This record gives sequence, structure tokens and C-alpha cells, in this order.
Amino acid sequence: MAQTDTKKIFFENLSGAGKAIAVLTSGGDAQGMNAAVRAVVRMGLYVGAKVYFIREGYQGMVDGGENIKEATWESVSSMLQVGGTVIGSARCKEFRSHEGRLKAALNLVKLGITNLCVIGGDGSLTGANLFREEWSGLLTELVEQGSIEPQSVQTYSALHIVGMVGSIDNDFCGTDMTIGTDSALHRIIEVVDAIMTTAQSHQRTFVLEVMGRHCGYLALVSALACGADWVLIPEMPPDDGWEEKMCEKLSATRSRGTRLNIIIVAEGANDRHGKAITSSYVKDLVVKRLGFDTRVTILGHVQRGGTPSAFDRILASRMGVEAVLALLETTANTPACVVSLCGNQSVRLPLLECVEMTQEVQKAMDEKKFEEAVKLRGRSFQNNLKTYKLLAHRKPESELPHSNFNVAVLNVGAPAAGMNAAVRSAVRVGISEGHKMFAVSDGFEGFYKGQIKEIKWADVGGWTGQGGSLLGTKRTLPAKHVGKIAEQMRTHNINALLVIGGFEAILSLLELLTAREKYEEFCVPMVMVPATVSNNVSGSDLSIGADTALNAITTTCDRIKQSASGTKRRVFIIETMGGYCGYLATVAGLAAGADAAYIYEEPFDIRDLQANVEHLTEKMKTSIQRGLVLRNENCNDNYTTDFIYQLYTEEGKGVFDCRKNVLGHMQQGGAPSPFDRNFGTKISAKAMQWVSKKLLETFRQGRVFANSEDSCCLLGMRRRALIFQPVVQLKERTDFVHRIPKEQWWLKLRPLMKILAKYKTSYDVSDSGQLEHVVHSIPRDSDASVAM
Repeated sequence: MAQTDTKKIFFENLSGAGKAIAVLTSGGDAQGMNAAVRAVVRMGLYVGAKVYFIREGYQGMVDGGENIKEATWESVSSMLQVGGTVIGSARCKEFRSHEGRLKAALNLVKLGITNLCVIGGDGSLTGANLFREEWSGLLTELVEQGSIEPQSVQTYSALHIVGMVGSIDNDFCGTDMTIGTDSALHRIIEVVDAIMTTAQSHQRTFVLEVMGRHCGYLALVSALACGADWVLIPEMPPDDGWEEKMCEKLSATRSRGTRLNIIIVAEGANDRHGKAITSSYVKDLVVKRLGFDTRVTILGHVQRGGTPSAFDRILASRMGVEAVLALLETTANTPACVVSLCGNQSVRLPLLECVEMTQEVQKAMDEKKFEEAVKLRGRSFQNNLKTYKLLAHRKPESELPHSNFNVAVLNVGAPAAGMNAAVRSAVRVGISEGHKMFAVSDGFEGFYKGQIKEIKWADVGGWTGQGGSLLGTKRTLPAKHVGKIAEQMRTHNINALLVIGGFEAILSLLELLTAREKYEEFCVPMVMVPATVSNNVSGSDLSIGADTALNAITTTCDRIKQSASGTKRRVFIIETMGGYCGYLATVAGLAAGADAAYIYEEPFDIRDLQANVEHLTEKMKTSIQRGLVLRNENCNDNYTTDFIYQLYTEEGKGVFDCRKNVLGHMQQGGAPSPFDRNFGTKISAKAMQWVSKKLLETFRQGRVFANSEDSCCLLGMRRRALIFQPVVQLKERTDFVHRIPKEQWWLKLRPLMKILAKYKTSYDVSDSGQLEHVVHSIPRDSDASVAM
């Protein structure tokens, strides 16, 4: 594939020649660990280093022998989609002793290993740091014992450590998301969605117990993602008398016609006095006080199992590559670090600082300083808790402010999973702010036809997990009907608009902005929340719906590749959606382990296609059995999916055969992923709060009048923060002909995908993570992990 002309920093500056890197997984397993191991091995080999597996974690390091094996490119094939860790993980008492660490040091020195990549939780990483601090002393001791030569102390003078956090609990401070958390949320939400159907049939209450002995992240985020009635977490025990309040809430929900209740309990939940709150206690409470038919489901180790989600594969792959870069750049004075993602950006954080802050959380909980514990968990956790409280617990009418403002919500463009969660969030936040909320059916087409009605709190119950668009959505733009839309705005006295959609939503707001000159009805605050599977909206790195589409593509690719297992060598050509935007093809290619991904943004010609076929042919002869090639639907007018299929079929004769698949609209369907549910919920809540603020700012002399540029905005995620941007300013950053942003962050992932597919390419390390301090790692106004 053709190279882009962006400035690259080549790996000659960061050669791994002569270096030995070992990778191990330790502690509890987590989905995505294999993707991290794969990335470390392949990136290490790519830069010329020797790479070793250490099997069974620290136990394997202590035992040595066959447990420390040199890794090859082929040894990590076909492991990307496998859950758990294929190199094994074990808790090791012996490594906690000085004698155990002495044995481990000897085993590493024998193989010349001085670079360790540790994938595990805070205990595993703390152990690695202690090992690093003792390293020179251990080598001196080994020389005194006669186990190693004196010159070895000089040759292997420093041990370098880089950590990646693999933990489904997401309990490690300094990182937005740990490897495995998103996949665990997938398992929980799959169960909740299944339970909701049976609960509704029998009008039952279900109490779900999820993992999280010391951290309530899984419980809190799954409660937010499924709209649970009540959640109990260790960081924020309920106030005394919570039993009565919970039963009142459940009873009120039933009285409004809801046929089920969901209560989520973290396994480590306690009350304010430290007494455990178990799922069975909650069940007995509901049965005794309300008489509801109640069942308990304890999810247990189901949460650790299964295939890793697309998010976890991408996260782990990016972190694995970043870990190798960090090891190449490290010096004797560089502190041990943890590689992480903040927003969509790589960061490196001092390991000790992260561990200390993680321990501070537990200390705050032990001392019953619960507000402090929540704060120490980070902005993401705080936002989740704040948003859950806002949406789950309705204030009595007497306590609500009365703003006398009417706000309309509508979906525009193609449906995207997560739209309904965004609508629910907007409606409930709007009502909490005292507004009267109106739902517009079928986008601007429904608007000009008058399909507008008031929508209440209970009307959006159960919407979070629904796919598609329950309000209806059309691609119709408002320009041809501005007169009729203005009339409807006047009739219903609409004071603000919240538009949820993709590229059509940007075009719509630009048209309404122009219409302000003629119609004062459009001089109101207007905000757009990006929702499109294509992820092609200027001003936002992520869009609602894209993660669900990525998971659909990745899962389908896994199944398609599996269909060829045990047969002769086969290459699959798969066409993805996205219009002219290559996001889905590229990122799904990274998640599914594609050999190539053809996109419009990176032009290619017949020579590139020929080089790809030859490269794949060579790999097929020596190592792999199955190949995967993705093609964005509009990447090239002439090199169609059929053309590429025929080319690969012809050129691969005698080596492999070919099959093609056009995935089509299955990428738009299905229940939204946990990521999209939470992204939709939180970004829409923030948009609605902006609307409330703007309404107050622009209310003058008895009416709302807003005609400045900053009263018509897009709320998008940019690197580490959620930012409101006037849509007018997006015009110069947008290619309107091809309906894509002129600059797209994910293009930096393409060389990574190529490197992991064994291509020789350059990789831009100018944007790789720099060492930061935990307390300063997230800007004050940031919502770095708004999505999760």
C-alpha cells in the first residue's frame, strides 16, 4: 500500500538490535492480554530485538528452563481473538521472597534479558518494580555465588520495566481503561439484555452480582449501560436508610407501568458501617418489603471469559507497541513506567505513582473517606457516578426547577446503535433541568410535517439497550423546508435544538444557521452530538455507533477466518461500510489482524495491489493458513471488491484460494455495545447541560435570542477532552465532496496495522507517549474517558 507523505521518524533511531525483551502475563487473566503479547512480540522482532515468552508469569521466571522460550513471528499467529492468556498466568509466592527473585535474575541473565514487559495488575507491577530496584544487588550476589561471571554485572547493569495493566476491574489509577474491562462489560451487558426479556415476561426483579471486590467500575458502568434501577458499589456506600429509599424507587417504577427492575451489586459492596451488602440480602429485602418475585444472578468468572472486544484488541495492540518503544527509549535513570491510553492518546506514567494512587483509594475507603475515594478513582469514574445519579433517580416535581423552556430532540441521517441511549439521556437531563422536552420523529422530514410531541421521563425507560433509532431518522435536510420548520418551531415554542446524527446533522445545522438571517425562530441554541457508524464527523475523534459496528465487523471476520480452519490456505476479501471514510476498514483491520486494508484516504495503485498479493503469498508459503483483506466500500472506483477478489484469486493460484464477503447493513444493526451506550449517555448529558446554560445566557426581554456562532455547536471528543466547537469553524476542516474530515487521527494507526502484518514500513513515533505524572496526566477540563 502506498505510504502517506506525513513526516515519519524511522526506527533506525530506535534500533532494538542486540536487545532482549521478555513478555509475561501475571495475576488474574483478562481478555485482550493475547493481543498485547502479540503486539510486543511482533514490534520487538520488527525493531531487531530478541523476544522471549515467560510462561506462567513470575513462576515461570523463577523456574526458568522451558518456561522462558524465544518467540517467533508465527508463534503469535491466530491468538488475537483468543480470550485469557495463552502464555499462562500464575500467582507466585516464591517470587515474593528474596531467594525467588535471585533465581529469576539468574534465569534472565543467562539469556541476556534486561527488558521486561509485564502485563498484569498493581500487585504484578509492584513486584516488577521491586525486582528492578534490587537488580544490581541480585547480580552482585550471583557473582559472589559463582553463578555468573563478574563482567555480567557490567553488561547487564540495569533492568528496564514497562507495565501494561491487564485487569477486568479497571481498578488501576492513571489509566482510563485497563485491558479486559471493555470485554467484561460486554459479558455483563449480554447477560443483562438476556435477563431483561425474561424479567419482563414475569414482572420480576433481578439482582445481578458482578465482579469488583475493591472497585465498583464494572457495576457502575453496566448500571449506566442498562439503565439499572439501583447500583451498590464499594467506593460510595449508600446512606443509612437506603433500604427504604431503594424499595420506594422500585415501587414507583412499577407503578408507572414498568414490568421489571434491575439491581446491580458489586461483590465488594458495603454499607457506611463496613457491613457487607450481598446480592442475597438485597433479594430478601425486596421480597420481604415489596413482595416482588425476585431472582439473583451471580455472573462470576463468565466476566473474565470469552473473546476480547474490538476495543480491547485495539487498546492492547497500541499499548503493546508503545511498551516496546518505551523500552527502546529507556535509560538507566528512567523510572519504571506504565503505558496507557488517555482519551485516544498514548501516555506513559511512572509505575510507582500509579501504584501509590491506587493504594490511596483503598486507604480512603478503609478510612470511610468515600468522597475522596471517588475523586481518586479519576474524572471518568466521577462522571459515571454523577451521570448515573442524574438519569436513574428522578426528583419529585416539587423539587424540579421550572425553566419554561421547550427543547426538541431529533435524530438525523442513518441509524447508529447508541442513538436511543443519547435520546434517553437528553430527555431525562432536560427534565431534571426543568425543561419541557419534545421528541421529533423521522428527523427534519418529521419536523416540517409536525411529527412533534412532548416526551416524558418514563417514555424513554428501557431505551438504552435498543438498537437503531426509536424516534425514527431520515437523511432529509432542512433547507427545502425551512419555512415549514420555522412554523413548527413557532407553534411548539421550541427554544433549543439537540440534533443527534452524522454528516447530515452537520449539513443540517449549517443550513439552519444560514436560515437565521430570514427566520428568527432559528436564533436559538443548537447543538449536535455525533452518531454515525462511519465515524466521519469533523470535530470528533469518535462517534456514537462506530464501536458497535467495529465489534460487528471484528466478530464476523473471526467467524469467517474460522470457517477455513482445517482446510487449505484461504484469503478472505471483505468489504466494509464507511462511505469514503476508511475508519471502519482500518480499525477493524487492526482488531481482526488483517493483512491489508484498502481505503480512500491512502491512495493505492496496481503496483501496491501486486506487492500486497506477493507479500501475502510469501506469508502463506511459510507460516499462516488464512489471510484477511478489508476494503472500504468507496476506496477506489476501479479497484472494486470484485476486481481485488479476482486479482488475488489469479495471483494466488497454487498457494491459496479466495472468498469474498460484503458485510452490508449488519454493521448498522444489533444492540449497542457498552461503549456506545455510555458514550451516547454521557456526551448527550453534557450537550443538554450546555443547552441549559445557553438558554439562560440568551434569554432576554421574555424570549430566547441566540445568533452568535458559538450558539450552534458540535460536541466532539478531541484527543483527551470533550469540546464544543461552532459548526461554522468545521467547514474549513471538512471535505464536503467526500464527506470526511481533512485530518483524521486514526490514520496514525495504519503503519501499526502494517507492522503487525509483517510489512516493512515507517512508524511515526513523534506522537508516542511521553512520561507524565499521574496528578497532571489529565487536563482539568478534560473528560478523557467520556465514553467509558
